[in-house]
Amino acid sequence: MIIVKNPAELESMRVVCKKTATILHKVAAKVAPGVTTKELDDYAAELAKKEEGRCAFYGYHGFSGHICSSVNEEVVHGVPGRRVVRNGDVVSIDFGLCFGGFVGDTAITVACGEIDPKWQRLLDTTQECLAAAIEKAVEGNRLSDISNAVQVVAERDGFSVVRDFVGHGIGRDMHEDPQIPNYGPPGRGPVLKAGMTLAIEPMINLGVHKTETLNDGWTVVTKDRLPSAHFEHTVAVGKTQAEILTIPVLDS
Repeated sequence: MIIVKNPAELESMRVVCKKTATILHKVAAKVAPGVTTKELDDYAAELAKKEEGRCAFYGYHGFSGHICSSVNEEVVHGVPGRRVVRNGDVVSIDFGLCFGGFVGDTAITVACGEIDPKWQRLLDTTQECLAAAIEKAVEGNRLSDISNAVQVVAERDGFSVVRDFVGHGIGRDMHEDPQIPNYGPPGRGPVLKAGMTLAIEPMINLGVHKTETLNDGWTVVTKDRLPSAHFEHTVAVGKTQAEILTIPVLDS
């Protein structure tokens, strides 16, 4: 069942999502040559504590990180650790926060220093995929309109869509109905209603769409070891326009 949030619940979602996005923005700004993914993870935990929130990923089915940190060929669910970020890497950071009984979830992929122009195009296209998908999160559309929007933009630019992992509903729980694939024909699935809250998250690969999971049981990598990009927003379906909930508060 897809839960439609009432006005009070939506306001709580706005609060937690703003905190989530602000923490992610600050952690992403720390990406630089020589930084380890564990240092990024520790910083996220520190910021979450200051916000009196709880990192949603920490301990989830035994996950040991406060963020997911996925570098280059790592698609999603990268476990923070000793890996050193180097000039020319792309680093995906996925972060979820629990606060006030609700959950926010957002992700970004950032470049470390100078990166290959093809890699930059991958990042730019993945952001376009997310924007196109969010435009479809409007009352009266069907769920697969979101999915199709991602696929159309990605394949237009010659990239492939990860099919093994999906976006999801979100609210009091991190993973609620529905699952949101990033591919497929439009006009299928449940009709969207204002007040539904969705975590839309394109995962786009430079090479083939196929993935595999490493021996740690978490880190997902591209089958051909070419880079991947991942962007995510939590949004509320609107009557005429979706509301992006995961907008950071930027320092003035």
